[in-house]
Amino acid sequence: MTKIASDERPVVSILTLGCKLNQSDSERIARRLAGEGVRVVDRMVPGVWGVIVNSCSVTHVADRKARRLVRQARKLSPDAQIVLTGCYAETAPADIAAMTGADFVLRNLEKPQIADRLLEKLAKDGDPAAGCPTPRANPLRTRAFVKIQEGCNELCAFCIVPYTRGREESVPIEDVVQQVEARETEGVLEVVLTGTQLGNYGRDLGWTREEQGPRWLLAELLARTSVPRIRLSSLQAQDISPELLDLWRDERLCPHFHLPLQSGSDAVLGPMRRRYTSAEYRDAVSLIRERVPNVAVTTDVIAGFPGETAADFEATLSLCQEMGFAAMHCFPYSRRPHTGAEQMRGHLPPSIRRERLERLLAVAERSSIAFRQSLLGQTAMVLWEAPDSRLPSSNFLLPGAERQEVASGLTGNYVRVYTRAIAARQNSLRRTRLTGLHADGMLGELSEDANGKH
Repeated sequence: MTKIASDERPVVSILTLGCKLNQSDSERIARRLAGEGVRVVDRMVPGVWGVIVNSCSVTHVADRKARRLVRQARKLSPDAQIVLTGCYAETAPADIAAMTGADFVLRNLEKPQIADRLLEKLAKDGDPAAGCPTPRANPLRTRAFVKIQEGCNELCAFCIVPYTRGREESVPIEDVVQQVEARETEGVLEVVLTGTQLGNYGRDLGWTREEQGPRWLLAELLARTSVPRIRLSSLQAQDISPELLDLWRDERLCPHFHLPLQSGSDAVLGPMRRRYTSAEYRDAVSLIRERVPNVAVTTDVIAGFPGETAADFEATLSLCQEMGFAAMHCFPYSRRPHTGAEQMRGHLPPSIRRERLERLLAVAERSSIAFRQSLLGQTAMVLWEAPDSRLPSSNFLLPGAERQEVASGLTGNYVRVYTRAIAARQNSLRRTRLTGLHADGMLGELSEDANGKH
């Protein structure tokens, strides 16, 4: 296809909900569109030519967000081509199309077709550039999400993902290496390896759990690429082993483990069909902290799973307090179609789920504050992103300064850091002293050593 001239470029908004796997899918679509001359933005703006809503369906709230985004997009850009895709689009495509007003509803397996469909429509529409807004800088150059695996065979009772994402399928190591090398060439400084069940990577290729596919993949990436940072999006407690953690001797691997807990009660973990006990989870976290310096452990927790008693919930609260997580994603149980829990007895009323969620969120806030306080005065490498006036710190006064635009970035252990935008060059790794707590992260002062090694 002939590339679009620079003065005729249309704008497509890609709005991504949910997991890092969705972010990886959105990045792939964005690169395809940008390669043909389309300007891509990651926010809702009026008057665009196209909108892609890459949806999540892990809870009914996520479903509602997807519907709302489509309707907002239609209101802001009445003539736009609107595509609804992702896990919500797996549930009832025809009904969703009628309900939301999207022009296309495409399932996860159809995502590779999205860019081509829009480009074909674009070729028929002629010049769509008139009135297009000016997008901010392309956000794809700082951190990249590389999908290494998709699908899940585990069938946890609460989870709709095996239905929406299908069976496990791993991307061959050689293909992953090539993708990471391509992102390096583009100037990306951090690659996030994403998937539904990263710990099962390679099993569909004939590897056994004992062979630890994730370990071999990471070893190959460390040996054959030079991207400064590699981050895993998520693992399970049963995936943690001394052999895997030995790889973290290489500082290029980010000291951050997202390890979903879901419940701290064995009486709940069993019906959830999780593959670990509370004691095994505790041992996994202890091993991580023993082997990986300055590590952050984050988690997911569900409040009010069917049959959860008050004692079960207290066990969850107690374990969360004991673990001292750097961050917790807390959710009330959401009844999902096509899941084992949908048919279970003992569904709790919304009032109890909400009350338990509030107590979990209080623990999460205290744990996050305590973790960030433990970092005060330390120096960390921060990967700085583009200045953004939408950041939660954009309306506060930095010490000794007037109100101004700020920039933010991430430490290796996944702490958001804020500083004056003028001090932080986009897409740069800089030594930064962590000086205070702010919003969801910390304040930072950049070191005069601008070329500090990671």
